[in-house]
Amino acid sequence: MEKKIQDPELGIITLRVSPRARRYSIRVRAGQVIATLPAGGSESRLLAFVEENRERLAKALREHPSRPLLDERTEIDFASFKLRIVRSERANFYMRLADGELRITCPADTCFEDEEVQATLRAMVERALRHEAKRLLPPRLSALAARHGFHYTGVRIHNSRTRWGSCSSRKGINLSLSLMRLPWHLIDYVLLHELCHTVEMNHGERFWSLLDRVTGGRARASREELRKYTIE
Repeated sequence: MEKKIQDPELGIITLRVSPRARRYSIRVRAGQVIATLPAGGSESRLLAFVEENRERLAKALREHPSRPLLDERTEIDFASFKLRIVRSERANFYMRLADGELRITCPADTCFEDEEVQATLRAMVERALRHEAKRLLPPRLSALAARHGFHYTGVRIHNSRTRWGSCSSRKGINLSLSLMRLPWHLIDYVLLHELCHTVEMNHGERFWSLLDRVTGGRARASREELRKYTIE
């Protein structure tokens, strides 16, 4: 069972009853407060729990704002394509990635405010990002490694929601498909960051000196620019 209430400060709060829940819990997800109570629990007690944590929840909402709604007005430039969403007389959702454009075609009666519709659209965008990440990132990493004399043992693409990339002690590099949401100069910065870890595994002075050299003196400026983006 699910119920939504509107709070003047916290926005929409979703109250959920879960038969698997053993306690009252609250979390912030995609810019919304999700409050869960066990079967047979008290809604008033859950709301009191929300009130007790109001300050913490407000801070979390500021740090993790809601995702923008994907609809016909959406204009997003990813690294290798632009997103366009249109309606048609089709009975189902359809996507086509060609000539630098990801076109998602939706049924004419699509309600873009519906959570399931948003989940469907985001899943389609994620598929496109994964395809492009696997197609473009490995050869770009290889070219940068050859240019600067780095050696790594392999590269894998993941849907990491915590890191843009990582490097193992065996010099294997992992990259998040979310990199395709960044401009190319920041993608290259992340790739070079991980390549530098094949030589220096920590973030000490020698690491930053090396990264600064291979980025043309832009290491710290690029790091600050990257912080403006969230991986979610």
